[in-house]
Amino acid sequence: MIELQGIHKAFGANRVLRGVDLTIEPGETLTIIGGSGTGKSVLFKVMLGLLPPDQGSIRIDGREVTGLRERDRLAVTGRFGMVFQGGALFDSLTVGENVAFGIAPDRNGRAGIDEAVRQSLEMVGLPDIAAMMPAELSGGMRKRVAIARAIAKEPDFILYDEPTTGLDPIMSDVINELILRVGRREGITSVVITHDLVSAYKISSRIAMLYEGRIIETGTVEEIRHTTNEIIRQFIEGRSSGPVSVR
Repeated sequence: MIELQGIHKAFGANRVLRGVDLTIEPGETLTIIGGSGTGKSVLFKVMLGLLPPDQGSIRIDGREVTGLRERDRLAVTGRFGMVFQGGALFDSLTVGENVAFGIAPDRNGRAGIDEAVRQSLEMVGLPDIAAMMPAELSGGMRKRVAIARAIAKEPDFILYDEPTTGLDPIMSDVINELILRVGRREGITSVVITHDLVSAYKISSRIAMLYEGRIIETGTVEEIRHTTNEIIRQFIEGRSSGPVSVR
């Protein structure tokens, strides 16, 4: 379980997070939606410990993780896998080397690492590409390799940053199905940030809306679909809050 209470984060005068309260239950897929610049990526970095919150509490399975020493913080972040927007593969490494990156080196030696790479690539439907280079892959394949890299380290949590951005509808659905399969088969708790409502509706146990630095509503897919919150309705329907002058 991940529990965020009263999380604030500012960069100078720019107050990005203004008191985020959010609980992510074990084994669920929670999707965070919100407009560009609302702080979704900053919230991810705070959850990962890459950015310290200015104020508030973060608990992982009941353990307070804010203010930990570096060694203890790394032990916590080691429980997370991360799928970055665009995949963020290392272009100078093979696919197999990319997937192996981050696996503990003492994990049954080289043979254990190779087996973890094989199983992870098989899990994402790419069993025969370990020797290929990232430049040889399509956008959808890069995303799937990024997911394989995340699951290879056997995390308890995976954070997905805009996993379907730049993909066509068919490949987006492949990624959605993969997120669902990883969560169900591995029992991993997943947190997704996305602008893609089709994806959000398909993969989510619950959806949370981040607006002006706070979570303004959390609910099931059906609750969010039928919300009466005008801010969320505007986002879902893709309309501005008022008339726009075009000159």
